[in-house]
Amino acid sequence: MDAIAGRDLVRFERHLAKCRRCAAELRELRQATAALAVDRVSESPPGLAERAIAAAWRTRQLPLAGGRQIARPSRAARIAVTVSAVAVVIAGFLGLSARTAVDRLGAQQSRAWAIAAVLAAPDTTVLEARVSTGGRATIVMSASRHALIFTATSLAEVPPSHCYELWLMGPKGDRPAGMLPGPRHGMTGPVLTSGLRPDDRLGLTVEPAGGSKYPSTTVLLVVAL
Repeated sequence: MDAIAGRDLVRFERHLAKCRRCAAELRELRQATAALAVDRVSESPPGLAERAIAAAWRTRQLPLAGGRQIARPSRAARIAVTVSAVAVVIAGFLGLSARTAVDRLGAQQSRAWAIAAVLAAPDTTVLEARVSTGGRATIVMSASRHALIFTATSLAEVPPSHCYELWLMGPKGDRPAGMLPGPRHGMTGPVLTSGLRPDDRLGLTVEPAGGSKYPSTTVLLVVAL
């Protein structure tokens, strides 16, 4: 679930690069979470987010060996931990693989809250579709939030000069909906897209690096929202 960062992440990825057993297990776990997203979706219990936030704020740091105490984290750091805790708990109830680590505040923190809000929305819907060039996409959508979360597995590789780009395609024309980051261990995303309109469809194309204003290549995926 990408919940580690810094030196821990570096050590983890170094080990993964040379350990086929762990790499295979990670792929299987990601496939399992994608399957759970479709087959085991359920609404989160009432008050779940509030309880997670309260628990995160009440939790004290443990003393280090030798009696030294860890300094109480700053308010900004505690907020970041709270965001991560809420997203982890909600993702667990929905059976989704969602990025829950917030390495930086500001934009990253707002994005984590927005993703958690979509996952927790009472009208959350999960859609799955295959990409024509290979790979599978999972879309978690909330009409009340006018937003969706897009993830994909096993997408075909594109050269560094190009990237995958999402589009919202509606009666009034097509508009950019975000570019996909490079894959990590076979998974791409999550990408948060907002501003959904009635009768929108979600499209996916390969565009020059940096993105395009309008689709310029064959549409590889179209999903009615």
